[in-house]
Amino acid sequence: MADQTTSSIVIDAPPSAVMTVIADFGSYPAWAKGVQTAEVRSTFPDGRAREVYFELDVSPIKDQYTLAYTWDDDRAVTWTLVEGKMLRALDGAYLLRDLGDGSTEVTYQLVLDVSIPLIGMLKRKGEKILIDTALKGLKKRVESL
Repeated sequence: MADQTTSSIVIDAPPSAVMTVIADFGSYPAWAKGVQTAEVRSTFPDGRAREVYFELDVSPIKDQYTLAYTWDDDRAVTWTLVEGKMLRALDGAYLLRDLGDGSTEVTYQLVLDVSIPLIGMLKRKGEKILIDTALKGLKKRVESL
């Protein structure tokens, strides 16, 4: 299985505000680099997404895929790949830690595997770019609201 890539960032907002932005998939194309489409396909009784369909274009990865989500209140959300054309694995998590001063440390974990052969270094670079741009986009989005 592929190695996990992890990175963290501090966002000047409480965990509930951060998780509200994470859970708002319809707005992903506005702030999540490379996300062309994000459509909730099914939800849990509390209204949070159970499965979400994405169209992504972040070189070298261009794919259409569906992720299944599991939520732990405003502490964490994890996802796993249900199906994809190019992706074989896209499993990850946002882990939120309340820093007690109105800010939140957000850790993004990602395991990515693709069906086309990619040099390990190139794949890790792609994961790192994906994570870093997602965290920076999330921070900018949350702090602008």
